[in-house]
Amino acid sequence: MAVVLEADYLVVGAGGMGMAFADEILSHSEATIIIIDKNFSPGGHWNYAYPFVRLHQTSTCYGVNSTELGGDQRDEFGLNKGCYELASGREVVAYFDNVMRRRFLASGRVQYIPMCEYDKNTGTAKNLVSGEIYEFRAKKIVDSTYLNTTVPSQRPPTFELAADTKAVAVNELPRVAPYYDNFVIVGSGKTGMDAVLFLLSNGIDPNRITWVMPADAWMFDRFTVDPGRKFSDPVTQYAIGILECALEAENYRDFYDRLAGRDLIVQLDSTIKPTRWRCATFTQLELEQLRRVKNIVRMGYLEAVTATSMQLSKGTYAVPTNAVFIDCAADGLPKVPEVKVFDGNKITLQTVRMCQQVYSAGFIGNVECNVDASEDRKNELCQPVPLPYLEIDYLRCALLNSKNMGVWLTEPAVVKWINESRTDLFSPLLDFDDPEIAANIQAMGELIQQAIPKMESLLSEGMQGAQ
Repeated sequence: MAVVLEADYLVVGAGGMGMAFADEILSHSEATIIIIDKNFSPGGHWNYAYPFVRLHQTSTCYGVNSTELGGDQRDEFGLNKGCYELASGREVVAYFDNVMRRRFLASGRVQYIPMCEYDKNTGTAKNLVSGEIYEFRAKKIVDSTYLNTTVPSQRPPTFELAADTKAVAVNELPRVAPYYDNFVIVGSGKTGMDAVLFLLSNGIDPNRITWVMPADAWMFDRFTVDPGRKFSDPVTQYAIGILECALEAENYRDFYDRLAGRDLIVQLDSTIKPTRWRCATFTQLELEQLRRVKNIVRMGYLEAVTATSMQLSKGTYAVPTNAVFIDCAADGLPKVPEVKVFDGNKITLQTVRMCQQVYSAGFIGNVECNVDASEDRKNELCQPVPLPYLEIDYLRCALLNSKNMGVWLTEPAVVKWINESRTDLFSPLLDFDDPEIAANIQAMGELIQQAIPKMESLLSEGMQGAQ
């Protein structure tokens, strides 16, 4: 017989997004919540991340609103010197576990059911260990798994391996590194960058590293998106810079050239034009290290490996002797079609600010609790910003970001939340009671309205050029 559980909200998934949403419900209502998750502990994909992973954004603005992560300090040494601290993967897992135990469960309003697979068709869940079945009676169902973040350790390699070759997920790199002379890093995103930096920081000669890079991607300089506490701080200047580049751009290509000229986006190799953008950030010190690696294979995707060669979609390349392949190529940000966030009794958590999934879930939770309006109005405030993949997606996301901010500034409950939010990069910058800041906000709002038509025109040009 199934176990029947009741609550106001059923949240599917105990990763960062599900917990950020639930945290807002606890803070702004008396509602009860059931959180169900297939993993053994809170934190989602962080439970399976590689041991040397760190946030690529500051700890100061990550996690749930009610509970700080880290000590709100800037790093004084290392490759992140000058920026706010970046929590390690283990810190993030411990953080979410602490939030679950000491805030959620301690509230008496949350039931947490781990190790259960939820069936969206039947609305039931099955315990993966005991086989016990759960049925739910909930007023609203919140899907925090729609974006479905994955890491390399959660799936086998996407390339074929001959019997006399060795490939491991990036999680295994610290364990296997002592036994190989050479390393082939497969994947050009955040994980691939981290793997290269791990090897270099442990004294591996860059000539022993081969980096399979299917496509170059634009990246953020982390300092430009490091949160400030004044309206003139870098994160705000970054947002203004995008708008100014759009207004000044003569065409689609010129827009990116202007961004790069102001260091708002940066490329690994100045001679190679990036064709992708996946939200990765770095510091100039990290970039200097990455540029030490010269054996970069730009021949498409890796398809098969033998003891002497690797087959790629655009040709073959020799394999170094005694080499191990490090798989860093999981699609951590899969591309899915956007759907309505609010749809009857269903809430589908998605990104409403580019590259800020966990923040977005908290934002949606605030709208659910504090905006007393129609479903259409709530969806107007929560227009999805699709996860990026191609270069053109940077412009698309910047345009949608600007449109969303323009709408947010018309809703007092949203402005209040942004101003008070620990996780918002602009907080506490929207202080309308401060005359100087209020004037700057008004000016930025006017700049947004001026830039939107130009950004739409540039996007249309870029889309036509891509056809």
